[in-house]
Amino acid sequence: MSVPGSSLPARLRRGIAARVRIDTRSLAVFRVFVGLLVIADVLLRSRNFGFLYSESGVVPQALAEARTPEHAVSVYFFTQDATVIAALFALQALVAVVLIVGYRTRIALLLTFLGVVSLDFHNPFVLSYADTLFRLVLFWALFLPLGERWSIDAIHADGPRRESIASLATAAILFQVVVMYVVNGYHKTLETLWTSGHATPLIFGLDDMTFLLAGVLRQFPTALQYGGLLWFYLLVCGWLLLVLHGRLRLPLVALLMGGHASFALTVRIGAFAYVALAALVLFVQEPFWRDATAVLRHLDVYDPYVSGVRGRLERAGERLAGVLPAVQIDGTYEVHVDGEPYRRFHADVVTATIYLTVLFSAILFVFVFPGVEGLAYVDGVEETVGEVPDPYDHVYDPFPNVGVSQPTWTVFAPTPRTTDRYYVFPARTADGEYLDVYNDGRELTYDRPHEMGGLHNQYGSYRERFYMNTIRRDGEVGGAPPQLAEYLCETYEEEHGIELTHINMYAISEPIDDWDAIDDPENRERRSSAIYAHGCGDHRPEEFHPPDF
Repeated sequence: MSVPGSSLPARLRRGIAARVRIDTRSLAVFRVFVGLLVIADVLLRSRNFGFLYSESGVVPQALAEARTPEHAVSVYFFTQDATVIAALFALQALVAVVLIVGYRTRIALLLTFLGVVSLDFHNPFVLSYADTLFRLVLFWALFLPLGERWSIDAIHADGPRRESIASLATAAILFQVVVMYVVNGYHKTLETLWTSGHATPLIFGLDDMTFLLAGVLRQFPTALQYGGLLWFYLLVCGWLLLVLHGRLRLPLVALLMGGHASFALTVRIGAFAYVALAALVLFVQEPFWRDATAVLRHLDVYDPYVSGVRGRLERAGERLAGVLPAVQIDGTYEVHVDGEPYRRFHADVVTATIYLTVLFSAILFVFVFPGVEGLAYVDGVEETVGEVPDPYDHVYDPFPNVGVSQPTWTVFAPTPRTTDRYYVFPARTADGEYLDVYNDGRELTYDRPHEMGGLHNQYGSYRERFYMNTIRRDGEVGGAPPQLAEYLCETYEEEHGIELTHINMYAISEPIDDWDAIDDPENRERRSSAIYAHGCGDHRPEEFHPPDF
């Protein structure tokens, strides 16, 4: 006689549930992390508001719409007023605060997702894989109960809250993260620079995208080589995130988190490290929270400090919950036929059915039947200097209107970028003088700008670097370089009182062929690539003073 629940299907169901189960405390931390990321992103984008996000900047609405899918969802396409756009920035940050405290969490998360998608479409020239991953994670999170714990919604709710969740939605969001790691790892297996460990030291030699601790770490190329190999094998073995569970999963999660934390301190690749850290939190299951509490109690830290902070936060949450109305939907509905009750429907069942239908359809289209080819920006892929590559990577995009794309995940793969880069824009003034209009109007030279401070200082922000990658790739065939050139013609005269008649655009590349070139930029070979020649106002385009290397 078999024991109930001991059959193979039952054991299989329990095994799958154990691996896709997400602790509701992890969901709460993820919710707060997401809200903070949105606020930080809005604040960081605001630094380049006039340049990158206003109609008078380098990406007016017509240009943005020309580079986004038809009927793309973006509230920013309904206005060109800079004040309204700034108000939408502020509103997105405010919704993120609501999400952090967990009030009407599903609505706040939906509005956050739509705000993120809208802002990405508002300027598609400054995006990277970090934005793609963030949109995908937010999309799958729409089907998760992020307000189950540590939220205003939890205070308003009646009855005990669930300790953990195992569902199709939890499987989808965890699988999304694993797909990102494994597919990227596969691409890296195709290049010996990754399989030998030589890629990481060369990447750390890229002065235009490294900062903070990178300058120190590049002095230890052997350590970087072993660190790169460890990261490569972590990616290739990323599938273990769904095989292991409980305590056995924690070392792998910790190593991946450590890798992303090191990227955040060394490489300017946008918010990718932080988005990945937020997603990895979802893999932290109940044993971690129980063990962490036990360790803190053993160290006499939990009761005097952690519990005190927790108590103050709970009291603050209760006070806030008392101010905010608890909007509840009646649990049942009656359908009448000829005035008589016919059937009662439970709101939870109806809602769950709708969510599961949409979720299942999304999984099929995104992971199983991708059939609509879309576009996504690629950063960190090596290119042949002098050629004009396709500025976009082809990906399968079943939901192009809402920016939910499943890209090829070729982050720094298969061939990593090992070419340092800076820009020089020679400009001729009405008086016949020449200057470099891109680098603060310095005297025209093709030498490196910001020699002591690092090439990353030529950009106002990391998103400007992504934007300049678009300028370089567009060249003569795209609409972005003429827009930037005319913007510089107009604003330079307004700010400096100097009229410009012509602007040329050049990208200067420094290939890093070996370890000796990592920390010796003076002896690197330099190559130039002409991007675009522009005549300000009514002047005809003209090339002048090209680099002599």
